[in-house]
Amino acid sequence: MSVKAKKMTVRSKRERRFTAEAIKKDFRKNHTIYFLLIPLFIYYILFCYGPMYGAVIAFKRYSPALGIMGSEWVGFRYFEQFLTSDYFWKIMRNTILIALYSIIFCFPAPILLALLLNEVRVTWYKKTVQTLTYLPHFISMVIICGLIRNFVASDGLIGQICKLLGGTPENLLMKQEYFRAIYIISDIWQSIGWNSIIFLAALAGVDQELYDAAVVDGAGRLKQTLHVTLPAIMPTIIVMLILRVGGILSVNGEKVILLYNELIFDTADVIGSFTYRKGLVEQNYSYSAAVGLLMSVVNFFFVTMANKISKKAGGYNLW
Repeated sequence: MSVKAKKMTVRSKRERRFTAEAIKKDFRKNHTIYFLLIPLFIYYILFCYGPMYGAVIAFKRYSPALGIMGSEWVGFRYFEQFLTSDYFWKIMRNTILIALYSIIFCFPAPILLALLLNEVRVTWYKKTVQTLTYLPHFISMVIICGLIRNFVASDGLIGQICKLLGGTPENLLMKQEYFRAIYIISDIWQSIGWNSIIFLAALAGVDQELYDAAVVDGAGRLKQTLHVTLPAIMPTIIVMLILRVGGILSVNGEKVILLYNELIFDTADVIGSFTYRKGLVEQNYSYSAAVGLLMSVVNFFFVTMANKISKKAGGYNLW
């Protein structure tokens, strides 16, 4: 072993020893806080990691009567069926398009709202806007989708506005070309306030002396935002973007199921709604599990690649 390798080995051992000692010291000092984490660990073990064992049915012809272990092993049969089916390209196209539109339009919206709220100096007005934008997040998805259906119906709010402007009212959810726009606009309405919280927290941590220095240099509010605020919260933006890209195939299937119908399947059917129909409606559990497992692997690939690209391009990464 070379001298350089020996030095690196010794340094690695010292770092591990220092880390272990630091953890032990912190545990002795804050042991009560660590004990509070026990219910959290139990929750994740029981409801997140424990059920992962059931993913094995993606490789079996699962029968509830035979159980997971007793069901016939079929290997990659259901993966091949999905990848070669007529549904594959259609639902992949719909899922990716909705996810990309969501990144393009929904992701910047809470950042913009946080930046605007950060400039508001009237406290009561700022709190009122925050409350009104947070509310849709706490409303049940069923109620939200019911409101959307009422708004876009031929005799709904949008239909009446269209009629006043001289147009012909029609149910927009019966038109394929309008579904993605309805989904994205309603998604912005639902999530803009709640998602802005993390960016407002990041803005609260920006050093105020940087703004004072910018004012001395003659920068106005816009230049302060571009050259001080945005660079300061850029690590938060990048991390949230990586997580968003990692879930690019995880379009909200529940919302799609509550909004779509047979007339708009060609543009509305996504992976989430497809697995719901296959798994619960048609009771083809193995096929549905195979599709879900495949999409999870693809999502993991996306988040890994986004993390690497971000690390090389700007030095920001999750790991």
